Amino acid sequence: MQRANWFAVSPDGAKAVSGLHHFVTTDTSLPSLLIHLVFLRVSQLNGCAHCIDIHTRDLIKEGMSVEKIVLVPVWHEAAYLFNEQERAALAWSEEVTRVSETHASDEAYAAAAAVFGEKDLVDLTLTIAAMNAINRMGISFRLKPRAKA
Repeated sequence: MQRANWFAVSPDGAKAVSGLHHFVTTDTSLPSLLIHLVFLRVSQLNGCAHCIDIHTRDLIKEGMSVEKIVLVPVWHEAAYLFNEQERAALAWSEEVTRVSETHASDEAYAAAAAVFGEKDLVDLTLTIAAMNAINRMGISFRLKPRAKA
């Protein structure tokens, strides 16, 4: 089934979502690699093939090894590959993305706040929120990955 091109149908909506994406990728002090790692993990949790493809490519461009990237879904089991900030960001990404189940628990918040300052934690949460919004649009309107057979 052909679905609407949401960028064309709602350019103002697309501009609003793009504005948040632009903010988190250019106007925060979060490292670019960390942002793309969060984008990838959130996209994996949501099952957005288009975004998984894009952010895997972004992480490779940023210099992350393929060996590390393929273990992102099971980072808990390969925690030694991820630094403290990455582990905290991945855990908070899961907590916030699954907010209907986790309710952003006090324990998870405290763990994230122990690694990130207040401003960075807010910006990290905005990063997670931005990718969740983009994933919902990508999945709903069936954006295709760039990968070729």
